[in-house]
Amino acid sequence: MRPLRVLTLSTLYPNAEMPNFSIFVENRLRHLLLSGEATARVVAPVPWFPFTDPRFGTYARFARVPRAETRHGIEILHPRYVTLPGIGMYSQPWALYAAVLPVLRRMIAAGFDFDVIDAHYFYPTGVVATWLGEALGKPVVVTSRGSDLNVLPDYRLPRMLIRRAIRRADGLITVSAALSERLLALGADPARVRVLRNGVDLRHFHLMDRAAARARLGLEGRVLLSVGNLVPGKAHDLAIRAMTELPGMTLLIAGRGPEEERLRALISSLGLDDRVRLLGLVPHDELPEYYNAADILVHASEREGMANVLLESLACGTPIVGSPIPGMDEVVDPPESGILMERRTPDALAAAVQALIARMPAREDVRRYAEKFDWDATARGQLDLFREVIARRQAARDARERSGG
Repeated sequence: MRPLRVLTLSTLYPNAEMPNFSIFVENRLRHLLLSGEATARVVAPVPWFPFTDPRFGTYARFARVPRAETRHGIEILHPRYVTLPGIGMYSQPWALYAAVLPVLRRMIAAGFDFDVIDAHYFYPTGVVATWLGEALGKPVVVTSRGSDLNVLPDYRLPRMLIRRAIRRADGLITVSAALSERLLALGADPARVRVLRNGVDLRHFHLMDRAAARARLGLEGRVLLSVGNLVPGKAHDLAIRAMTELPGMTLLIAGRGPEEERLRALISSLGLDDRVRLLGLVPHDELPEYYNAADILVHASEREGMANVLLESLACGTPIVGSPIPGMDEVVDPPESGILMERRTPDALAAAVQALIARMPAREDVRRYAEKFDWDATARGQLDLFREVIARRQAARDARERSGG
């Protein structure tokens, strides 16, 4: 049986300019390819912008993304699409479709006639993937990862297009059982839904000598760590405010984003400049040292699909204080993995930290718990689903030919 030819489509994918950008999409694909049962190309469109000057912020970084690159042996194309200020959320699907369709037609003509479209995030990518699948006669599998089902369906047009994509997609993947319930509530056929949780690279994220890691990073005492983009949904402000009730502890926040100035001002206003550090963007290869140096990972997000930082921390032997949100209990399952806050408030976060410290699990037990989240089951689940949707599409085509349709 020849390897499957997979076309991965996502507007959120790492690139030379932003190597940590949604790296979990790349990680899942890399582990799929390690099975030896698939080959892949990636199309990861980025917004068009005319200027590369750093003064223009994120859009200038998109402008500096190469048109094509190779990462970990995977060929990646970055076509440009136009996004319009103020209405970008509503115009994106059509702009993406116009940008990607000719790219895929050229790819097929050049010899990579892929078997299935593997799309990530329902809006706008999943919506566009179903249009592309219809135009090219290819089956489509869409993976939901969180806000695409938890937030965007609150808007009328995205909701309509997402529900239509759910009906038209050949296969549907969610990274948590909680997200699958959301998918079913939006009208998904249960027979087409698979829960394939994220995995963690257990070789890269591993136990290190904690004292040595702290010495290298200049840390002493109890250390809390929060990892994620500096955006409102990650709720780093809750962790910062909780520090007023956690004397003697240090909080490290790894990430970059538009909330940086507001968070710096909050830190100063609370007199926490000596105990809360904004680290900026920490390269993925350096994160294991920070996880190992910390006593606890704090994850206060208001919503998630399944955050990879949780699994990475556990693999490094560091337990979690997590938000009481849907899906979090699928990872944070006491006692080895940590504890959930009773409420998403600074005082509840501080209480959870203190409760976990009072009964800290052994790092080896935390690591052992993390080992059940390897990538093998996820890769096998993808391969099985891809082959299933390809076979179903072929059977439908054969039936039409027999009936003369």
